[in-house]
Amino acid sequence: MKLIRFGERGAERPGVIDATGTIRDLAGVVPDIAGPVLSDTGLAALREIDTDSLPAVRDGVRVGPCVGGVGKIIGIGLNYSDHAAEAGMPEPAEPILFMKAASSLCGPNDPTPLPPGSEKLDWEVELAIVIGTTARNVTEADALAHVAGYAVCNDVSERGWQLGGTGQWVKGKSFDNFAPLGPWLVTRDDVPDPQDLSLWLDVNGVRAQTGSTAKMIFGAAHLVSYVSRFMTLHPGDVITTGTPPGVGMGMKPPRYLKVGDVVDLGIDGLGAQRQEIVADRVV
Repeated sequence: MKLIRFGERGAERPGVIDATGTIRDLAGVVPDIAGPVLSDTGLAALREIDTDSLPAVRDGVRVGPCVGGVGKIIGIGLNYSDHAAEAGMPEPAEPILFMKAASSLCGPNDPTPLPPGSEKLDWEVELAIVIGTTARNVTEADALAHVAGYAVCNDVSERGWQLGGTGQWVKGKSFDNFAPLGPWLVTRDDVPDPQDLSLWLDVNGVRAQTGSTAKMIFGAAHLVSYVSRFMTLHPGDVITTGTPPGVGMGMKPPRYLKVGDVVDLGIDGLGAQRQEIVADRVV
């Protein structure tokens, strides 16, 4: 099942993608793709709905982030063996955690503002895990039972702020629109193996990243279990699981984004995104 949120920013409505690819409006059924709706019980109830009975949504509507009520976004650093190699860093012995501000969340095709003073704006296609039921100190064997589904995320990063100065990653990861999420939340039952997904990203039509979640150092189940040891995960929380090689920082010489650049990215079965880099403005 593919769930979606659509409409004006801050007023998104819940929806589901039908068999023809049409968005159907769920606002008369559930208030949002959030909270209890993300539980196994909530998702099972949605599967019972005859989507043909729901209002169709007009083409061209804005797509918002695919989940609402996001309390926190937890990032995982250097989680692909080939990305660690291009960064010139050893593979971590345990997951590297960082936070992205929840205010960085945006729709999959919303523009990415180039922040004032930014000189090292970078891209990172990532598999995002969306939590469906509360997870606290869960075992790896039980971890995926707490997952509602998966989505595409671009972990947009400003490398100067991430790594320069005091090197606080959260500074380089949390600007507005630095976490495009979606277009869909694909429920867990439709992703048989989260460690068998192909990822890709193009900059101005030229392929920059190609990878597979099979190259993750720490898989989805391990990450949910590990993160839940240090903080309670609530429905709607997002874990971005790391990126394959091909980021701008790793190029020789490094290549960073500028106003007018267009980034396209996607994951097989989870959909695609497109962002244009724009001058800083309120979006």
